Amino acid sequence: KQWYQRRVAITAGGRYGVRGYPTIKYFPAGAKLDAEEYDGGRTAGDIVAWAEERLEQFAEPPEIRELLNDDVFREECREKSICLVSILPDILDTGAAGRNEYLQILLQLGDKYKKRKFGWVWSFAGEQDKLQDSLEIGGAGFPALAALNIKKNAVLHHRGGFSKDGINEFLQYVIAGRIAPMVLRQDVPKLRKAAQWDGLDGQMPEEEDYSDLDDIELDDLEEIKIEL
Repeated sequence: KQWYQRRVAITAGGRYGVRGYPTIKYFPAGAKLDAEEYDGGRTAGDIVAWAEERLEQFAEPPEIRELLNDDVFREECREKSICLVSILPDILDTGAAGRNEYLQILLQLGDKYKKRKFGWVWSFAGEQDKLQDSLEIGGAGFPALAALNIKKNAVLHHRGGFSKDGINEFLQYVIAGRIAPMVLRQDVPKLRKAAQWDGLDGQMPEEEDYSDLDDIELDDLEEIKIEL
């Protein structure tokens, strides 16, 4: 049995280019024949740190969460160092396709900056109006985005276009500390419960039916005036 195990080890070592011992090989997700060299240190701490870095590299991007209640805000903003708050236009202004384009931009940037462990949340104009007021966001229109550090009572506003390149540049400045934060002048309120977006285009509100007015006679109007 030991001879067989040694033979298998030699065969596997030759297949994966093992030239000495101890040797560590890394097998990323996918084809198990594609082993990569371990290039970290030899202490237990070095190996764990190297593995954690690879784990983050292949981790799923963070969820871009809709601000449906105060629990979402607590988990993504109050419990994290920085959260990115996006306020999108009303669905009637963009339709589902337009809103999904904005969310896709945020998802791509969330993936790029996932090692930073930012929180990512969104709502739409007027849905969480008290939060908008406290962050002073949306004064120039929507979509709008701000980086919030609620533990330091500070907010940084994105002044450029709501594009991948524009927001990416903003985040680079935030990380480098090249944007002066604004102190929150109002306490961040508790968020109200909101209905989750169904992913569909918005529906115009039904107009009031005034067809009954056609049946009103002039004599009736005179009687109304007299009563008034």
